[in-house]
Amino acid sequence: MLDSHQPRETQRVALVIQYLGTHFHGWQRQKHHRSVQEEIETAIAKILGHHVTLHGAGRTDSGVHAAAQVAHFDATGLIPPHKWASVLNSYLPKDILIKASAGVDNRWHARFSAAYRRYRYTIYTEDWPNLFVTPFSWHYYYAPLDETLMQAALEPLLGKHHLAAFHRAGSKRSHSWVEVQAVECDRSGPFIHIEIQANGFLYGMVRLLVGMLVQVGSGQRTLANFTELWKEQRREEVKHAAPSQGLCLLRVGYPDFPFTPDVWYDTMPKLVFSQESLVNPSATLRVNSQQSTVNSN
Repeated sequence: MLDSHQPRETQRVALVIQYLGTHFHGWQRQKHHRSVQEEIETAIAKILGHHVTLHGAGRTDSGVHAAAQVAHFDATGLIPPHKWASVLNSYLPKDILIKASAGVDNRWHARFSAAYRRYRYTIYTEDWPNLFVTPFSWHYYYAPLDETLMQAALEPLLGKHHLAAFHRAGSKRSHSWVEVQAVECDRSGPFIHIEIQANGFLYGMVRLLVGMLVQVGSGQRTLANFTELWKEQRREEVKHAAPSQGLCLLRVGYPDFPFTPDVWYDTMPKLVFSQESLVNPSATLRVNSQQSTVNSN
């Protein structure tokens, strides 16, 4: 803990945070449940000797992962902003990692200054489960999925739309306008990856959307019906959300991002099929370190 008798100045500190969502009840602090926000706030309090509030760019649900969540807090003390990452990591559990820290202007806000958020959802389509894959994907083996149909369903979502059909009950948001900036659905062997980038997301939006895309890809719902459903805001027909473990908050973008671009490198490599697995059954997957081609402008 820092010496409380030393003079202190307030400094806003931004963090880039990775976490495995498996054992968390989401980002937001809540009574009687483990949350990412509370774990980090507790660590900061141990260092500073008093509580501070951590403000996140997005509130991921229970079980959802983050490759590069962004948050900020106001610190008083002698720790330089760029040192907070290493200091905090020595206090945090192994399922949370601070990738980087930096000082920012006191008007900068992790949530309200953000220009976009990008999520990826991973579906694993092999018949048999894989213990190294299923914690980070939806194991869907009930019917073949056509990723070209799923991509075709995604493309009309580009632009600014009312997306109340993909809005879970319980949200405090006063409107359902979302500006979708980029979408992508691709396949690598048994893995289907769905990426969507928008200025913001409704509560439960990505998981509800993926659940409906799977209905399109499996032939349970037509493209025309899917498009009519969200354009006419028929929320009552959207009943099945995709499981949380397949979803990952990839990154948050800012016009004045306080970190160097390399903070994003390899934040969440795609799970992709390897030809090696045809020869060596133990080599069931490889890591593709190339960045997603989704437009981030």
